[in-house]
Amino acid sequence: MKEWTKEERYRHFNNKNEISNLYNKIQNSKYRQVFHIQPVTGLLNDPNGFVYHNKTWHLFYQWFPFGAVHGLKHWYHVTSTNLITWKNKGVCIYPDCIYDNKGAYSGSALVTDQSIYLYYTGNHRDENWHRHSYTCLVNLRDDGTVHKYSKPLFGPHPSYSEHQRDPKIIYRQEDQTYYLLIGAQTLNKKGCVIIYKSSHHNKDFSFAGELKVPGFEDFGDMWECPSIETIDNQDILIFCPQHIYLINREQEYNHNGYLLGKMDWKNLIFTPSGHFHVLDFGFDSYAAECAANINDSKKAILIAWMGLPDSSYPSDNDCWQGCLTMPRELCIENRRLLQKPLEGFKILRDQRIDTTTHKLPQACEIEIHCQGNLNLLLFSKKDQTGGLRIQYTHHTLTVDRSRLHNHFNKERGEIRSRVLENDLYHLRIFIDTSSIEIYVNDGESLFTSRVFLEEDEHYIYYQYQGSIQIWSLKPAVFNEFIV
Repeated sequence: MKEWTKEERYRHFNNKNEISNLYNKIQNSKYRQVFHIQPVTGLLNDPNGFVYHNKTWHLFYQWFPFGAVHGLKHWYHVTSTNLITWKNKGVCIYPDCIYDNKGAYSGSALVTDQSIYLYYTGNHRDENWHRHSYTCLVNLRDDGTVHKYSKPLFGPHPSYSEHQRDPKIIYRQEDQTYYLLIGAQTLNKKGCVIIYKSSHHNKDFSFAGELKVPGFEDFGDMWECPSIETIDNQDILIFCPQHIYLINREQEYNHNGYLLGKMDWKNLIFTPSGHFHVLDFGFDSYAAECAANINDSKKAILIAWMGLPDSSYPSDNDCWQGCLTMPRELCIENRRLLQKPLEGFKILRDQRIDTTTHKLPQACEIEIHCQGNLNLLLFSKKDQTGGLRIQYTHHTLTVDRSRLHNHFNKERGEIRSRVLENDLYHLRIFIDTSSIEIYVNDGESLFTSRVFLEEDEHYIYYQYQGSIQIWSLKPAVFNEFIV
């Protein structure tokens, strides 16, 4: 693998001619996805600025153009009218000012004054390479023009460490106040959320205080990507606690999860009603973001990065890395958060597959209704060796990818398990060229993982009582060379 210098990681991107050869090379990668958002070149990580406006879904992702490494980050823009098919629109935010001289980091979106405002972290490094985080603002107008505010809304707070990022903008009609949630780290290295507020969306933000979360004062050393969503009158604190080990998470120490509870905005207290829940029990999911401005109090729409910090993948050898998960619907039932695939994904179903051949298409959907124990082998060879195994026994669902040919990030573990609240009765599995998403019991649990397969790893075998249907899936992402 190429060793990147600091100068190479932080070189400025000027025009598409610089990456045209790289784009052409990447198109030949055998790992390119069919219905997931992926980088036009280079590396993709966090989804940003997810918002609905003028009958269009706008989504941005963290993008480094020149290779499969984390470097000078831009915001790349994609759009959709149905959350299923996506088109590239090009770079929206360039790191081109002093406040974001080493990257336009993650953030969120707000619709006001009939246009989109994007709040992001300007990653500034001084001459001694010390980090200073600024909360910056961009206005994306309906005609496609971009106005970048010359000054940040505010700089780093001195009472916290250099780790202050990922602004989440929330407007509360009740008190006509705009709140900005910032993922942060205390000076004694405890994860937290700090909050700023203003009566204006684009100026006069002042420090309101640190969010109090009783029982979680010592829960990881940094909280990334914080958000507070309200679904059916239930408040949900979503965040990514780092460097903490959880039961049934093997060697993984970075997590994406949530707390159900009640938010007191006056006193900045989020009172949990239970324990921390992992959003996704698979191997590769992080930095989830819910869409803004959907105007439906009964649900939320969430998308995440199908990857993890400090990880590498086989596609790195082809000079690209990363993709986003399928967008999914969140709802509350019986005080539980459920995650379900969008109904619209059924439009991608193409041909019904004959299961007696035991061959899987490159991209497909599998639906299983079952009772009792289950033993499902995916991506095996014809002789039933290798593969990814999904087993259910003794109320526990286990996903094991240790027998696949391509191993990666083994230090984080290759087996994930989840004790189900109810007996297993339903699986809905979405397979793309290099990923798998397993929805369990109509959204009770979810396992998302990258898989990088060889040509002979495309068979399916199973043992269980029930029924199975498989459909091949049509392409949904059009990877136009637009920057």
